[in-house]
Amino acid sequence: QVQLVESGGGLVQAGGSLRLSCAASGTIFSINAMGWYRQVPGKQREKVAGIISGGPTNYADSVKGRFTISRDNAKNMYLQMNNLKPEDTAVYYCKIETRLKDYWGQGTQVTVSS
Repeated sequence: QVQLVESGGGLVQAGGSLRLSCAASGTIFSINAMGWYRQVPGKQREKVAGIISGGPTNYADSVKGRFTISRDNAKNMYLQMNNLKPEDTAVYYCKIETRLKDYWGQGTQVTVSS
Protein backbone atom coordinates (compact mmCIF):
# COMPACT_ATOMS: atom_id res chain seq x y z
CA GLN A 1 0.00 0.00 0.00
CA VAL A 2 1.40 3.35 -1.02
CA GLN A 3 1.59 6.10 1.57
CA LEU A 4 2.88 9.65 1.31
CA VAL A 5 3.64 11.48 4.54
CA GLU A 6 4.48 15.17 4.62
CA SER A 7 6.44 16.81 7.41
CA GLY A 8 8.23 20.06 8.12
CA GLY A 9 5.30 22.44 8.28
CA GLY A 10 4.82 24.89 11.09
CA LEU A 11 4.61 28.52 12.10
CA VAL A 12 7.22 30.93 10.80
CA GLN A 13 7.58 34.69 10.55
CA ALA A 14 7.50 36.45 7.23
CA GLY A 15 10.91 36.26 5.60
CA GLY A 16 11.70 32.96 7.22
CA SER A 17 12.25 29.52 5.73
CA LEU A 18 10.84 26.04 6.00
CA ARG A 19 11.74 22.77 4.35
CA LEU A 20 8.92 20.35 3.66
CA SER A 21 9.57 16.66 3.18
CA CYS A 22 7.41 13.99 1.59
CA ALA A 23 8.30 10.43 2.46
CA ALA A 24 6.84 7.78 0.20
CA SER A 25 6.46 4.15 1.19
CA GLY A 26 5.20 1.15 -0.71
CA THR A 27 5.84 0.11 -4.27
CA ILE A 28 5.27 2.80 -6.87
CA PHE A 29 5.73 1.99 -10.53
CA SER A 30 6.29 4.33 -13.42
CA ILE A 31 6.50 7.72 -11.73
CA ASN A 32 5.75 10.39 -14.30
CA ALA A 33 5.92 13.44 -12.09
CA MET A 34 6.00 14.61 -8.49
CA GLY A 35 4.73 17.84 -7.10
CA TRP A 36 3.72 20.07 -4.22
CA TYR A 37 0.30 21.68 -3.99
CA ARG A 38 -1.34 23.95 -1.46
CA GLN A 39 -4.85 24.80 -0.43
CA VAL A 40 -6.48 27.44 1.72
CA PRO A 41 -10.07 27.16 2.99
CA GLY A 42 -12.61 28.11 0.36
CA LYS A 43 -10.15 27.96 -2.52
CA GLN A 44 -9.12 25.31 -5.00
CA ARG A 45 -5.95 23.38 -4.47
CA GLU A 46 -3.18 24.94 -6.52
CA LYS A 47 0.06 23.55 -7.82
CA VAL A 48 3.12 25.16 -6.30
CA ALA A 49 5.99 23.23 -7.81
CA GLY A 50 6.55 20.13 -9.89
CA ILE A 51 9.36 17.91 -11.02
CA ILE A 52 9.07 15.65 -14.01
CA SER A 53 10.75 12.26 -14.11
CA GLY A 54 14.10 13.06 -15.61
CA GLY A 55 14.56 16.34 -13.86
CA PRO A 56 12.80 19.41 -15.30
CA THR A 57 11.11 21.52 -12.66
CA ASN A 58 8.29 24.02 -12.84
CA TYR A 59 6.93 26.57 -10.40
CA ALA A 60 3.92 28.76 -9.89
CA ASP A 61 4.75 32.38 -10.63
CA SER A 62 3.97 33.31 -7.04
CA VAL A 63 6.82 31.18 -5.68
CA LYS A 64 9.46 31.41 -8.40
CA GLY A 65 12.81 32.37 -6.99
CA ARG A 66 11.72 31.54 -3.44
CA PHE A 67 10.78 27.82 -3.48
CA THR A 68 12.86 24.90 -4.71
CA ILE A 69 11.57 21.40 -5.32
CA SER A 70 13.89 18.42 -5.26
CA ARG A 71 13.79 14.68 -4.96
CA ASP A 72 16.20 11.98 -3.95
CA ASN A 73 17.02 8.71 -5.67
CA ALA A 74 14.15 7.02 -3.93
CA LYS A 75 10.61 8.34 -4.00
CA ASN A 76 11.01 11.16 -1.53
CA MET A 77 10.63 14.81 -2.40
CA TYR A 78 11.30 18.11 -0.72
CA LEU A 79 10.24 21.72 -0.93
CA GLN A 80 12.64 24.36 0.31
CA MET A 81 10.68 27.52 0.98
CA ASN A 82 12.59 30.75 1.52
CA ASN A 83 11.47 34.33 2.06
CA LEU A 84 8.05 33.14 3.11
CA LYS A 85 5.12 35.52 2.91
CA PRO A 86 1.79 35.54 4.77
CA GLU A 87 0.06 34.62 1.50
CA ASP A 88 2.00 31.35 1.50
CA THR A 89 -0.10 30.22 4.47
CA ALA A 90 -1.90 27.02 3.46
CA VAL A 91 -2.01 23.28 3.85
CA TYR A 92 0.69 21.81 1.65
CA TYR A 93 0.26 18.44 -0.04
CA CYS A 94 2.66 16.26 -1.98
CA LYS A 95 1.55 14.26 -4.98
CA ILE A 96 3.08 11.50 -7.07
CA GLU A 97 1.67 10.89 -10.54
CA THR A 98 2.05 7.51 -12.17
CA ARG A 99 0.80 6.02 -15.37
CA LEU A 100 -2.04 4.31 -13.55
CA LYS A 101 -2.98 6.59 -10.67
CA ASP A 102 -2.08 9.55 -8.52
CA TYR A 103 -1.12 9.45 -4.86
CA TRP A 104 -1.57 12.24 -2.31
CA GLY A 105 -0.27 12.88 1.16
CA GLN A 106 -2.44 14.02 4.04
CA GLY A 107 -1.05 17.54 4.10
CA THR A 108 1.02 19.68 6.44
CA GLN A 109 0.05 23.15 7.68
CA VAL A 110 2.30 26.09 6.92
CA THR A 111 1.47 29.35 8.64
CA VAL A 112 3.40 32.53 7.96
CA SER A 113 2.86 35.41 10.35
CA SER A 114 3.36 39.03 9.34
